[in-house]
Amino acid sequence: MQHGSADRLQGVLAPVLTPFNARMEPDILRFTQLCRWLVAQDCGLAMFGTNSEGNSLSVEERIDLLAAAIDAGVPAHRMLPGTGSCSLTDAVRLTRAAVGSGCAGVLALPPFYYKTITDEGLFAFFSEVIERVGDSRLRLYLYHIPPVAQVAFSHALIERLLKRYPVVVAGMKDTGGDWAYTARAIDLFAPEGFGVFAGTETILLDTLRQGGAGCISATANVNPGAIVRLFQSWQGADAQAQQDALNAIRARFAAYPLIPAMKAAIAAATDDPAWCRLRPPLEPLDEVQQTALRASLAHEQFAIRGL
Repeated sequence: MQHGSADRLQGVLAPVLTPFNARMEPDILRFTQLCRWLVAQDCGLAMFGTNSEGNSLSVEERIDLLAAAIDAGVPAHRMLPGTGSCSLTDAVRLTRAAVGSGCAGVLALPPFYYKTITDEGLFAFFSEVIERVGDSRLRLYLYHIPPVAQVAFSHALIERLLKRYPVVVAGMKDTGGDWAYTARAIDLFAPEGFGVFAGTETILLDTLRQGGAGCISATANVNPGAIVRLFQSWQGADAQAQQDALNAIRARFAAYPLIPAMKAAIAAATDDPAWCRLRPPLEPLDEVQQTALRASLAHEQFAIRGL
């Protein structure tokens, strides 16, 4: 992960998986170990995102994990924690904690419970967050994931937010699954320094060729080195071959529920079954699925090393 012009982020970030102990509490030791390994691969840390089970964590748990990672020597300037919430006051508290800790920015889901939200309502929500945090260091990245949140960031809303907060509103993670939307967002806003990150490495090459900033992708948790390598060498002759190889690995994981599959792969690689734990309502892969996943990854000659 790099800092581009005007301190804007570029590169590959992982929505860091959250390990749990036997009491279903966040496991700080395993969490910080994963964070350090990812940073060593030149991968940024978008902790408390979807694949972090972020919405299964309380405000206090997220703040405590952030502080624990920093105390363990994980560099705050590599962090883009998720601070979105349906609660305005929770979003403000989380964002303020991230900014005060020196994080590179925050990744903010829209308030996602109400399904009749207008652009006007979203503009008012994010204006309140920005004004209440009231810190010039804040860099806000919008998390566009309408297939899950059912609430989207229109191009018109982004334009309005950028006009009002041209420095604070720094970019977005686009997990919408609509390339036309992604390409238009890059064309419209990237010239202003707005960083558009793909929500999956499967379109990383297309995103970079269009002028995007990189990707924030689930499987960066388990395949960071290869994804970072494409980001660094995307103009090379073998870029498409690299992209095809990334897509093959992604497909192996995507054949299963993604979060438990990634946790199962880490558990197998570290010989640590505790990594299989998920916080309900999510469930781990069963033994048959775990065996099949290991065989599937072996077929691709894929292995997680050094964690």
